[in-house]
Amino acid sequence: MRRNNVVVTGNEAGPVVLLAHGFGCDQNLWSRIVPDLAERCRVVLFDHTGCGRSDLVAWSPERYRTLDGYADDVLAICRALDLRDVALVGHSVSAMIAVLAANEEPDRFARLVLLTPSPCYVDDGDYRGGFSRDDIDELLVALESNYLGWSAAMAPVIVDNPDRPELADELKNSFCRTDPAIARVFARATFLSDNREDLRKVSVPTLVIQCAVDAIAPPEVGRYTHEQIAGSELVTLDATGHCPQLSAPEITARAILEFVDSR
Repeated sequence: MRRNNVVVTGNEAGPVVLLAHGFGCDQNLWSRIVPDLAERCRVVLFDHTGCGRSDLVAWSPERYRTLDGYADDVLAICRALDLRDVALVGHSVSAMIAVLAANEEPDRFARLVLLTPSPCYVDDGDYRGGFSRDDIDELLVALESNYLGWSAAMAPVIVDNPDRPELADELKNSFCRTDPAIARVFARATFLSDNREDLRKVSVPTLVIQCAVDAIAPPEVGRYTHEQIAGSELVTLDATGHCPQLSAPEITARAILEFVDSR
C-alpha cells in the first residue's frame, strides 16, 4: 500500500474500478474523472513504482525494465485489498500492463478498459503502430539526453489541444516530477514493448477506448487491439489527443461507467 501510494475513495457498495496511469504520470491525471466514477463505484488509485508519491526505494531497474514488473504490482495491490470482480482501467502503456495482469489472474477481473492503448508502437510489416524504429530511437535519445526538454516538447504533442495549453502544462509538470533515471527505464519498457501476442490471450470482457485523433496511438492501433481481443467492444471518442481523461473527462467517464454497469 505504501509502495504504490494506494488511495481508495467513492461508493463502498459499488463495483471496484482500479485506475492505472500511463508513462511519466501519476494518479493525479485521473482527477477530472474520479468524481463521476466515485458516485457509483469504489475507486482505487495508485502510483506505479517510481512515479508520483510511490516508494522510490522499492524501484529497481532490474524489476521494472519490462512491463511485467508493473503488472505484478497491480496484482499485488489487488491481493493486498482483497479485490475481486475488478474493472481495471489502464491508460496508454498501462493498457498493456492491464492485459498482462488480467492474463495472469483472469478470475480476479470482471472488466478491462483499455484507454488509448498500443500493443506495439513500432510499425512492423502490415501492422501500423504509428512510429518507425528510427522514430522511437530518436525519441529515446532525446529523452535520455535531456528529459526536461523532452517533457516540454512532447507534452503538447501528446495532449494535442493547443487551444487549452493548461492541459499540456499539467502533463509536462507530471513528467517533470518523475526522476529522469527512472523515466529512462520506463520509457524503454514502454516504447520498445510488443504485446501483440498477449492480446489474443485476453479472456476478460474488454472495452477499447480510442480518440478520433491521437498522435501516439492512432485509430488503426485501437482497431487492431479490438480485433485481436475476442468479443471486445470499441468506442471512438469525439476527442483529440492521447489523454482523454484530461481533454474530454465527461465522455471518458461516461464510456467507462456504461461498460462497467453493463455486466
